[in-house]
Amino acid sequence: MFEILVIAFGLGLDAFSLAVAFGMCQKVCTLNTRFRLSLSFGLFQFFMPLAGFYAGLKVARFTESIDHWIVFAILSFVGGKMIYEALSKDDNETMVDISRGIPLLIASVATSIDALAVGFSFALLKDGILFPAIIIGIVASIMTFVGVTFGYRVGRKYISKPEVVGGIAIVLIGFKALLEHFIS
Repeated sequence: MFEILVIAFGLGLDAFSLAVAFGMCQKVCTLNTRFRLSLSFGLFQFFMPLAGFYAGLKVARFTESIDHWIVFAILSFVGGKMIYEALSKDDNETMVDISRGIPLLIASVATSIDALAVGFSFALLKDGILFPAIIIGIVASIMTFVGVTFGYRVGRKYISKPEVVGGIAIVLIGFKALLEHFIS
């Protein structure tokens, strides 16, 4: 159980970081918005290990060689777009809400690609996946909710253009995925 919690916490860190960046960029962050983002991130963190587990070794080899580039590209695009919009918009405009629609789907996939790899590893170890996937999803959901709340409460009070900081943080998360691949 301890190992599963450690894995879940590690997987939830990307979701937490993105949630903090998102929260920082919001002028208004309702409870519904927090729940929507938390539910989506948690569900993707739950389903990705299941998908990875059942996809098998052939897909694992293919995905493993490019997953870091996928994460980097997606997060660099999202973060770069946030930075661009923050620097080119009027301070009274609001940022695009990444807790809805296609941006939510993209963020959910990008933060849960590592969970896909964890599912592959569970398949290789011939361990069960359902219980760990449930724990991973719950932990990611909680971490996302806490991250959005924290980012929202801290962001605008202490940072004049939190969208730029949030965009940089998102790009750095993508860069971290690249570094982890090349270092390991």
